[in-house]
Amino acid sequence: MKKIIFSIILFGAITANAQEKEYNQWSIEAEAGVHKVTTPFAPGYATATPSLWQGGLGVRYMINEKFGFKLDGGYNNISNSDESQEFESEYYRASLQGVVNLGNVLDFRNWTNRFNVLVHGGAGYSVIKPKSPIDFNKGDQMLNFIVGITPQIKLTERLALTGDLSFINHVRQSVTWDGTQSLSSTLSNNDVRGFNGVIVNANVGLTFYLGKKAIHADWYSEENTLRKEIDSLNVRVSKIENDMKDSDNDGIANYLDQEPNTVANAAVDSKGRAVDLNNDGIPDAMLAPLDARYANKADIQGGNIIKELIDNGYVNVYFQFNSTTPEDYSLQSVNYLIIYMNENPEAKADLIGYADELGSVSYNQKLSEKRANKVQEILVAAGIDAARLTVRGGGEDASVDKNSKGARQLVRRVTFKLK
Repeated sequence: MKKIIFSIILFGAITANAQEKEYNQWSIEAEAGVHKVTTPFAPGYATATPSLWQGGLGVRYMINEKFGFKLDGGYNNISNSDESQEFESEYYRASLQGVVNLGNVLDFRNWTNRFNVLVHGGAGYSVIKPKSPIDFNKGDQMLNFIVGITPQIKLTERLALTGDLSFINHVRQSVTWDGTQSLSSTLSNNDVRGFNGVIVNANVGLTFYLGKKAIHADWYSEENTLRKEIDSLNVRVSKIENDMKDSDNDGIANYLDQEPNTVANAAVDSKGRAVDLNNDGIPDAMLAPLDARYANKADIQGGNIIKELIDNGYVNVYFQFNSTTPEDYSLQSVNYLIIYMNENPEAKADLIGYADELGSVSYNQKLSEKRANKVQEILVAAGIDAARLTVRGGGEDASVDKNSKGARQLVRRVTFKLK
C-alpha cells in the first residue's frame, strides 16, 4: 500500500512539472462533524444518531480542472448511546481516492462561480481499537471502501467552505464496533470476509488552495477563459481597426495623422499634415482651386454683376459639419470677392460666419468666428489687404429647419457684405 501511495504522489509531482497549468492544482482539506455507525454490534450495544465526534485531514491534487485524486485520513470516536451499555472504540482510516469536479463536468461555471460539487471515491486501510476487556493488540485491521459528495462554497480564491457526506464500508472486520465480541464466533468465514461494517460521516470543513496562480482547478473554466481571451482580442482588433481608419482620406491612418481634417485631395506629408510649400499658412490644396478658377476682367463683363450677387447673398463659402475647412466647391465664392475687390481698390467687406443649431450656443458662436477667420486667411493669402476685411461671427442661423440635414448644410457658411 505504501508503495502504491508513493508512486501516485510521485506521478502527480511529475505531471505538475511536465505541463504548466493556468490554475493551481494542490489543496489541503480539513473537516469535522458527526457520524452514524451501523452493524455489527453485540446485543445491547448501539450508538446515537448522529454521534460525536469525527474528523479528517487530506491533501488533494487535481490532474486537470475535472479530475484528480486525494490522500486523506480520518478519525471517529465511537461510543454508546444513552440506551446502550457503555463502550468506547477509536477508529482510524487512511484512503486514496479519485476526485471528479462535478461542477466543471456539468459546466456550473455558466451560471455560478461560487458554488461547486466534488464527488470522490476510493479505498484504503482502517483500524478499530475498542477499549474493552478483549485484548486486540494492534486492533482490528480492515480494508475500507469510501464514496462521498462534497458541496463547496468559494469564500476567496484561496479558501472554500465545504460540506461532505461519505459512506465507508469495510471488508474483513472481525470485531463488533463495541469491541466486546469477535465476529468469527458468530458469523461464517464468508460473512467475515465480506462487507460487514458501515460508517456514514457528515462533515463541514475548509479547503485551503495552494499555489501561485490566481485560481484553483475547482473553479477554473477553460470555456470562460477562452471567452475572455476572445473578448480581449475583439477589443484589441477594434482598436486597431479604428486606428487604421483614414477619416480625411489623405492616405495616412488616424493614429499617425496629426492633421485629421485635411482638405480632400490635398497633398500631405508622412504625418498627415497638408503641404504648404510657400509657408503662407494656407495649404497649397486650398490655393490651387483659387488659382485655377481665378477670372480676369475678360471673364466677367461688368463688376456690378459680382456686386449684385454678393449683396443678394448668392455668394457664400460653405463648410462641413463642425469644421472650419471650406468645401472645395464653394471656393469659387472666394474668387468672386477677390475679383471684385481687385477691381475696386476702395471697397471693403464684412466676413460673417454662421453655424447650424446643433451644439451649444456658445460653442457655435466660436465656431462661426473661426470660419470667418479662415476665409479671411484665404483672402489675405490671395493678396487682399487685411485692413479691408472685417471679421465677425454671426453664431447660429436658426432660419431653417434644424432637423433637415440639407437645410443645415446651407447655414454652415461665411457670407459677405460689401461696403
